[in-house]
Parts: sequence; structure tokens; C-alpha cells
Amino acid sequence: MMTTTRAQREEPVHAPHAPLTDYYGAEADRQGFVRGIFDRTAGDYDRVERLLAFGSGAWYRHEALLRAGLAPGMRVLDVGIGTGMVAREAVQIVGDATAVIGVDPSPGMMANAHLPPGVQLLEGRAEALPVADASVDFVSMGYALRHISDLSAAFGEFRRVLKPGGRICLLEITRPEGRVGCAVLKFYMRGLVPVLARMAGASRETAKLWRYYWDTIEACEPPHRVLATLEAAGFAGVRRHIEAKPLGIFSEYQGFNP
Repeated sequence: MMTTTRAQREEPVHAPHAPLTDYYGAEADRQGFVRGIFDRTAGDYDRVERLLAFGSGAWYRHEALLRAGLAPGMRVLDVGIGTGMVAREAVQIVGDATAVIGVDPSPGMMANAHLPPGVQLLEGRAEALPVADASVDFVSMGYALRHISDLSAAFGEFRRVLKPGGRICLLEITRPEGRVGCAVLKFYMRGLVPVLARMAGASRETAKLWRYYWDTIEACEPPHRVLATLEAAGFAGVRRHIEAKPLGIFSEYQGFNP
């Protein structure tokens, strides 16, 4: 594993990647496309996600939250909660389902969430969180960074809702640096996973979602710019933890509200 602790001097990032015109026409259309495709594929999401987990799954998410400082008794906001994969691990750690709030722009994903009773679900976007100032101890986000329209605005919101000293843990899949590793992952995620999804009974839209998933990874701003954007939003102790296997693709962006 490896940890990056200093962001290079860069301008903050707004859109995490340029518009992907194979899927939507322009940046203004991104939000509608993302919400729509997640709504339509929510029923297949957990089943297909297991194909991408490389055996990590719940164990990895649990360990990542602990590494970022989540502890019993904390109040958690999980942004982009989806079907609840990160939130379920947060509940186990904090020990109280009522201490976990989930926000997502997709009603379809939240309707398919598998969560213990007590977790509060709110429809909303990372750039305008429906949560009060300084009301949570920890903000998590699992693999949704690439789907946000404005990272600078979202990171500002994360800091707004955190109490002083509150921490963040943003999980993301990062494009491998080496050409061979990048080609292998691209073949797997964009080529093989959609085929396996269809063989497992998933819809054509689900296969399309996972091709889009890779395309956002390939086009996403590099990690040092994400770190710089977190610093520009006022976070301290910003760093990127990288899991060594497989291919070093699992990134955990960490920091705290000073």
C-alpha cells in the first residue's frame, strides 16, 4: 500500500472529467443522464458490483472507513449512498443505525438500498447537501466522485456539514498508471463485465452503465488534482491512501475539517 500526503500546486477541479458525449450531449446534461441510468439499473447494481469487487467488497470498505478515522459514537453522512454498501459498514463501526444519514440523487438506488432500520435517507446532491451546518462527525462517499458535476462545490459542502475536527473518506477507483495495467482493467471493466452482466440476466442498460463506469475512470482528473481541490476547500491533513492490490486502483482520499 502507499500513501500520498502532499497535493501538487494545482487549480481546484470543478467537473471531474470532460463531457462524455457518447452518453449525453453536454455538461448541462450530465446530472440528468447519471440520475436516469442509476434509477433504471438500481435493481441490478449490487449483483454486478460484485463482479468488480475483486474479492474486496464489504471487508475493504470496512477497513477503509477505519483507516480514515471512523469510530463508535460518530454521526456519519454517506454521500451517494446508492444501495448502501458503504453505509452498512459505517453502521457496524459506529454501532447505531440512527447515527447514519444517506444522501443520493437517485430515488431508484435508495429504493433498492439494503440497510438496517434507522438509517435516514434523503434525496439530494453532493453540491447542495440537505444537511445542517456542523452536524456530522464523518463524511463518506463510495465511488461517486466521478459522477459529481462540481467537485469544488461538493467538497465545500462536505466541509460545511462537518463539525470541527470531522473527517472524510472518499473511496474511488483510479486509472492505473502503467499502460499494461490500464489496458487490463479497461478490458475487464468495459468489455468483460458488461458481457458477464448480460449473462447473469442484467439489462442492456446495466451493461451500458458499466461501460460508462470505466469511461469515467479513464477520463477522470488525476488524484493530485483531487487532493489539491480538497485542500482548496479548506481540508487539512489531506492524503491519498492506495491499496496495493490489485493494480493499485483503490484510492482513499482522507482529510479533516480543521
